Amino acid sequence: MTTVEPAGTAAAPGPGTPQGTLSLLGAAARHDPYAFYRTLREEHPLLWDPRLEAWLISRYADVAPALAGRGLAGPRRGACCGPGTVRCAQEYAAPESAFALLREVCARTAYVLARRLAGRPEADLVEEFCRWLPTGTIAAATGLSYAAVMGRAGSAPTRSRAKAPAATDLGRGRGGTGVALLAARCADQAVLTGRALASLLANLLANPEQLALIRAVPALTGQAWEESLRRNPPVHVVLRRATRDLAISGGTVPAGAAVALLVGSANRDPGRFADPDRFDLHRATPGALALGPADCPAARVAELQAECAVDALLTAMPGLCAADAFDPAESGLLTRAPHRLLVRPS
Repeated sequence: MTTVEPAGTAAAPGPGTPQGTLSLLGAAARHDPYAFYRTLREEHPLLWDPRLEAWLISRYADVAPALAGRGLAGPRRGACCGPGTVRCAQEYAAPESAFALLREVCARTAYVLARRLAGRPEADLVEEFCRWLPTGTIAAATGLSYAAVMGRAGSAPTRSRAKAPAATDLGRGRGGTGVALLAARCADQAVLTGRALASLLANLLANPEQLALIRAVPALTGQAWEESLRRNPPVHVVLRRATRDLAISGGTVPAGAAVALLVGSANRDPGRFADPDRFDLHRATPGALALGPADCPAARVAELQAECAVDALLTAMPGLCAADAFDPAESGLLTRAPHRLLVRPS
């Protein structure tokens, strides 16, 4: 793509900032993306990134309507919704019985995985739990192999030291065609759900007082899930292309230009969310750009997997806590999550 010069006052570099030094591909964004996002929101809410060859849009007031509105187009990978989706892309309406049966399969899968870790002095929940739970649930519900499910999702935990539970241990394809069809339609989200689970557990372990609340009131897990999706969304950047000239944040994105909608920045915009860097499962502000609308089957399945995951881990490991002096650092550009999550099971 031919480099387009910045248009409009909002796209111009701020005082003391040389043109072109701010980039999503630069060292500052890699080192601390949230500080980078803060700089963009405060000084450059619309900025041409010459290295990425795309316009960066960072404020919630601009990102949310851009995700939900017209004027932007782009490839939609997978069969279902993404951050900020207003209407679910699925025409398939799963019966409530299918969700109930899938929850049973997920709960069994989560418990098998958690029990395997419970007796260890230390375990990595990313490698040995979060990456396997969504995949194992779908494999058990559909009768597909683990490799087939991960192939659908576009990735596989090839470096994992954990051994996946045998399909015979979990019940291959139990529950009939309804639950199998629901699970198969959510297979594309397996890897993304695993990353979101890792962030949820990292947030709870970093906030033991809120983890204690969930121990006492398990029904709060759903609120913690929503807050974790806001604070640490698995999808940080959504790439689109402008189908017409778009007036955004005091500037103009020309037709045909690439656009990077910074979901990770919008979800921490203090103009929308008070004290946005804090994890608070009691947060009542709506509008976080998460996995999809409330009626999206994939979003519902991801939430029930989160609930089963937390319940199984706390049941199998009542004293679960983070390993001493461990920092669950995130990694990734378009998607982000902790790459390790060391815990002491007891």
